[in-house]
Amino acid sequence: MKPEVKARPVSRWWGRRLGAFVFLSPGVTYLIVLLLVPLALVLSNTVFRRGRFGGVVYEFTTENFQRLVDPLYLGVVVTSLKIAALTTLVALLIGYPTAYVIAQLPRKWKTVALVAIVLPFWTNFIIRVYAWIILLSGPGLVNSLLGTHMELLYKQGTIVAGLLYSYLPLMVLPLYSAIERLDPQLREASANLGASGFTTFRKVTLPLTVPGVLTGCLFVFVPSFGNFVIPEILGGSKSIMVGNLIRDQFLKARDWPFGATLALALIAVLIVLLLAQAWAARRA
Repeated sequence: MKPEVKARPVSRWWGRRLGAFVFLSPGVTYLIVLLLVPLALVLSNTVFRRGRFGGVVYEFTTENFQRLVDPLYLGVVVTSLKIAALTTLVALLIGYPTAYVIAQLPRKWKTVALVAIVLPFWTNFIIRVYAWIILLSGPGLVNSLLGTHMELLYKQGTIVAGLLYSYLPLMVLPLYSAIERLDPQLREASANLGASGFTTFRKVTLPLTVPGVLTGCLFVFVPSFGNFVIPEILGGSKSIMVGNLIRDQFLKARDWPFGATLALALIAVLIVLLLAQAWAARRA
């Protein structure tokens, strides 16, 4: 009887491991094929030279990393950081009140408001960006309403507006989720103790929704920083962001090693942001 008693825990252990393997294998395969393998290729190309006619020459060099600190490329990175940070700040200033108001609506109207927030995602991304050209061009709708002939396209402010329009829902939804989970009794207790509405918001609502704020800021900043479609369409050749620079290195300059180095630097920045967001969320 003793061998049978010992065999059952062993069989259960193997059964749990087999079940975990079956359920995890699709996701692990996806990560290996579409994340780790491309990332390994990018990492490997950063230490090689560009060929005379493009491509990669497998000769070791550190020149690609030295070019990263060139003022020309640093200026592009700084410009991208400014645009992404401004977009995130404006999205937070607009998204927080919007999420707060939606959270206070009756239940049936909350669904309507949330559908209205995500409704633009049901339309093709490129079509939504090109719609801004119709609105902001010389004889467009905005100038017609204002009675002016201002040139509104191909400026950094236009890029910010396009990024804000595209990614504002990514700010509103995490904020709404954080505000919706708040216990209303906390605000009632604050009011009963004599706190004003602003004091309650500053000392109760805002501190408890900091994780949602951090998540929304991350969701907006990351795609804004690496975006190249909106700067290309709405910014023209006057405003180049890091996403456009990486794209041009691969498709136009055919300098794959330096393009891979820029992509690696972008990934490093995003990893730092993710770690900072996780640290700040734990502190909050």
